[in-house]
Amino acid sequence: MIFRRIAGVAALALSLAACGTSQSATNEPDGALKIGVSPVPHGEIIKYVDENLAESAGLDLEIVEFTDYVQPNVQLDEGKLDANFFQHKPYLDDFNSSKGTRLTFLAPVHLEPLGLYSKKVTELGGLPGGATVAVPNDATNLGRALKLLADNGVITLKEGAGTAATERDVTGNPKNLTFEPLEAAQLPRSLDDVDAAVINGNYAIEAGLKPASEALVLEKTEANPYVNGLVVATGKEQDADLVALGELLQDQKVKDFIARKYEGSVIPAE
Repeated sequence: MIFRRIAGVAALALSLAACGTSQSATNEPDGALKIGVSPVPHGEIIKYVDENLAESAGLDLEIVEFTDYVQPNVQLDEGKLDANFFQHKPYLDDFNSSKGTRLTFLAPVHLEPLGLYSKKVTELGGLPGGATVAVPNDATNLGRALKLLADNGVITLKEGAGTAATERDVTGNPKNLTFEPLEAAQLPRSLDDVDAAVINGNYAIEAGLKPASEALVLEKTEANPYVNGLVVATGKEQDADLVALGELLQDQKVKDFIARKYEGSVIPAE
């Protein structure tokens, strides 16, 4: 296994280096599958697969970590990755639509429930009037965050808005909350400056938060469309190695690892 980390903008710089040839491509071992991941929990899950299951399936994995939600898709679309594992299908669909990429969701793996966290209050009812709540600034996760707040009676949304909701769809805001959209990776750090923040599960865990026990409210898992999974370039859905990797990620041993390591903060897909 080769394990590398590329941080946000630095990933783009690497991809432009060496006269248009990415550094990662020149260092790629022959036959290795290059997988772009968020560090937690995706990188940890892929590392478990690499160390425990990949060799017996004839797979050699190169794991490339990203700290943003953009470059893993850009580099997959450009052919610099063979697959990525960091996102749910609604985010992928929105990304394909807005960026013109051609990427396909191949295999569902796990759910990271979105949660509301605070360093200022210990229960939802303690949010003061006029509180500032940080939310993800990408379209799919913003709607998801607003729906979480609406499902728990904090706000009301226009009928039918669902997970596509924006601030314009808020029809009731009895606490007169102010919403502060931020890049998802910045949300844990915002907790020192805002009253509460709706944080994606991977960034919450990476910041040392425990969604199952520390979130003021946590997203419901039943019929939840936000399952994270393996994504490949459109046209590669039948590639034997990628199909095999998808199957390994859905193996019962991986589900047991997820359940054991994350204790309900990450939930294996059914």
